[in-house]
Amino acid sequence: MLRTRILYGSRSFSSAAKEMTVRDALNSALDEEMSKDPKVFIMGEEVGEYQGAYKITKGLLEKYGPDRVRDTPITEAGFAGIGVGAAYYGLRPVVEFMTFNFSMQAIDHIINSAAKSNYMSSGQISVPIVFRGPNGAAAGVGAQHSQAFFISLNLFIFFPLLSKMCYASWYASCPGLKVLSPYSSEDARGLLKAAIRDPDPVVFLENVIACFPSHFKLNCRYGESFPVSPEVLDSSFCLPIGKAQIEREGKDVTITAFSKMVGHALKAAEMLAKEGISAEVINLRSIRPLDRATINASVRKTNRLVTVEEGFPQHGVGAEIWRQQYLVENCVASNSTSVVEESFQYLDAPVERIAGADVPMAYAANLERMAVPQVEDIVGVAKRTCYRSVRA
Repeated sequence: MLRTRILYGSRSFSSAAKEMTVRDALNSALDEEMSKDPKVFIMGEEVGEYQGAYKITKGLLEKYGPDRVRDTPITEAGFAGIGVGAAYYGLRPVVEFMTFNFSMQAIDHIINSAAKSNYMSSGQISVPIVFRGPNGAAAGVGAQHSQAFFISLNLFIFFPLLSKMCYASWYASCPGLKVLSPYSSEDARGLLKAAIRDPDPVVFLENVIACFPSHFKLNCRYGESFPVSPEVLDSSFCLPIGKAQIEREGKDVTITAFSKMVGHALKAAEMLAKEGISAEVINLRSIRPLDRATINASVRKTNRLVTVEEGFPQHGVGAEIWRQQYLVENCVASNSTSVVEESFQYLDAPVERIAGADVPMAYAANLERMAVPQVEDIVGVAKRTCYRSVRA
């Protein structure tokens, strides 16, 4: 499904295109940036000897040594603070959180030490640091943790680890941070390179449903493969921060999404096409800064908008996009440019939002599924905004 041309509307992949997993995309980006710039180094729990909880740093300790691939104690506040200090000094640390749930332990350094320093120093201090790791809804372990199965010595080791939270809107609300959330291997490779090269602190949110290659039959993302062009594989490849990607072109309704939800939106677009609805799918890629121009242009064309995200509905990314639809209509003052400030009059239907349920995640699989947006949810809402009948 992900190999067909139609899902990538504005892209052009042949059936013979090389495929790359998200894991390999991240690993190669780290490898190439470390080779290019000796100031780049990696630190975090188990990134060295264990080669990363998800094998993102596989082979890097052997190649670059313990000075540049540093295992840390289980103390997020400690090593995040050390990373920020190293960035003050001119280095380019990449700090890995085993899950962004654990970044809450380090949020003082991320917000107060990293995000605010450039402004508070009148531009004298740059903080070129990347905070990266898995983010979003996991599977099967309730509100606090999830299950991850790691391979070590050919054995499966159960380890309760992953959070059930999406932190995109949390960090995107903070001035001074840039927030990126890749969907495909191209996104992961190009955006991570851009994040490492950027002079400002970047929060890099990978998807939490991310464990192993597909032959392990687990619901994985790091092991998911995507077609990549020769351009993407070039060592100079880098994606711009703040630019969205139109994954599929359409004319009846715009669907915005990021991370795992882009895949859901593309599947929904396929189903909608069978019912005569042409959906345009926008992969946001960058949550802060947000590519308002691309969303604005698409809404002017389709006259309808559906936003999709895994996170909680209140104060979510979709809420920000939705809010800015009505700045002019409701005369709300704002110091930011509206997503479709000049396009309100183009809307033929109210903006629709799809988000996770506003509740802590349940443990039971049936309730868990109801708490996270599904493909059929997107189909139903898109049909409603197009004034098509929806089954009860």
